[in-house]
Amino acid sequence: MANQWGIPEDVEKFVLIRDKTCVYCGVDFSITHVSRKTKPSWEHIINDIHLSSVDNIALCCTSCNASKGAKKLQEWLKSNYCLSKNINENTVAEVVQNVIRKSISKT
Repeated sequence: MANQWGIPEDVEKFVLIRDKTCVYCGVDFSITHVSRKTKPSWEHIINDIHLSSVDNIALCCTSCNASKGAKKLQEWLKSNYCLSKNINENTVAEVVQNVIRKSISKT
């Protein structure tokens, strides 16, 4: 059974175990956060609701999720938000790096 976002239960469980920090900026989800901006939120790395596998579903902080919005990953990584937070292809989590590698190999 999927949750309210349509993420399959097995994927949700896997991601909750895997992603203990934001897959983009690395903020730690295990500590208590005063700001809503640093709390975890569900993320489609590639903005396609039909791609709900462990390779595309991740946890990121609300701030990164709001900044990325519907932007393509490669486009967002060049944004002022990412530049100001030193978020790039080399600093993101492995699950995101894998998506980047796959997209590069398709071109």
